Amino acid sequence: MTYLQRMLVGATLWVAAGTGAAIAAGSYDSGATDSVIKLGQTMPYSGPASAYSAIGRAEAAYFKMLNDKGGINGRKVELLSMDDAYSPAKTVEQVRRLAESDEVLAMFSILGTGPNIAVQKYLNLKKIPQLFPFSGASRWNDAAHFPWSTGSQPTYRTEGKIYAKWILANKPGARIAVITPAEEAGRDYLAGFKEGLGEHVDQIVSEAVYESTDPTVDSQIVKFKAAGADVLFNECTPKFAAQVIKKAAELGWKPQIILPAVSNSVGSVLKPAGLENAVGIVTGAYLKDPGDPRWADDPGMQQWRSWMKTYNAGADPADIFNVSGYTFAQMMELVLRRSGDDLTRANLMKQAESLDGVELPMLLPGIKLQMSPDQRTPIRQLQMARFNGTSWELFGDVLNE
Repeated sequence: MTYLQRMLVGATLWVAAGTGAAIAAGSYDSGATDSVIKLGQTMPYSGPASAYSAIGRAEAAYFKMLNDKGGINGRKVELLSMDDAYSPAKTVEQVRRLAESDEVLAMFSILGTGPNIAVQKYLNLKKIPQLFPFSGASRWNDAAHFPWSTGSQPTYRTEGKIYAKWILANKPGARIAVITPAEEAGRDYLAGFKEGLGEHVDQIVSEAVYESTDPTVDSQIVKFKAAGADVLFNECTPKFAAQVIKKAAELGWKPQIILPAVSNSVGSVLKPAGLENAVGIVTGAYLKDPGDPRWADDPGMQQWRSWMKTYNAGADPADIFNVSGYTFAQMMELVLRRSGDDLTRANLMKQAESLDGVELPMLLPGIKLQMSPDQRTPIRQLQMARFNGTSWELFGDVLNE
């Protein structure tokens, strides 16, 4: 069964006895029994955002590793990962199937802002946890309206503000161009970016959007060069982010390019764009870059490399999306571990909210999970990094908005 079809990954998490609200007889909602815990997910295994599918494969591989180590009191955790081709309509179809036919306990790490928005109201009405979506939209951090949803990574608004402030501090007279996708993720990034610029927002000399179905973004880059921009916020998904970098190089245009954290993969973005064309690009990071030599002796990186060789050997070790999947799977592992034998949806949410002050091996030093009942975004910090032709070099302090 291929990834373009329905993918079923059996997995079990090995845990030590109990830091959760465990009860001896076990308490279960649909999707959990004495022997099984079912999680659902959609991923773009096909379509314009298929580079992100590395995340789903990494999550599957992580759960396979945990399965080989034993289990949660003998329970098998099954991750049912479905292809939605980054199409919200397909996401709705697949999520309904996962909820109503497969009866999963929770949704985990659905990829994309549009796909997650398409199912958020449905999942909240059904009281099915929507945990750790791979999206930084601000709407995940809204416990009052969406009590069954959480965020995962720094919000796009926060990230946009950080980049704007970096520009003002380091290139105060910049003439700025911005390209964003025509969806909520792009609007969030742009809103945060403009808020960060404040009274300097008139330094944006050109803006453009693109649709995920567009073949290229070449015309937008030609427009930016003609506008005389010398800084470019390249807020695109991987395929288009690579196109932007490559087209700028073809035009002989050399602005300071800023990449968002969702598209700073060396393997999926910078290599297709040409590593020589990416030198000097800056980004925000919250994960350790596998290509950065500073982590060569880091225990977390060594553990990750060992896992990659054994469980994810066919994946590109330069692709940070494999670090993303590994880290998000660890977050889900913690929630299940802390839930103990109380495998109800309400307890899953309670345990997710308790992930405060938690360090994970592939998060950058100084960055910890920070969750509470009112704060649903676990990762809220970034550190700036610059590409040196081989890897990202960190600089400066860990930043909040």
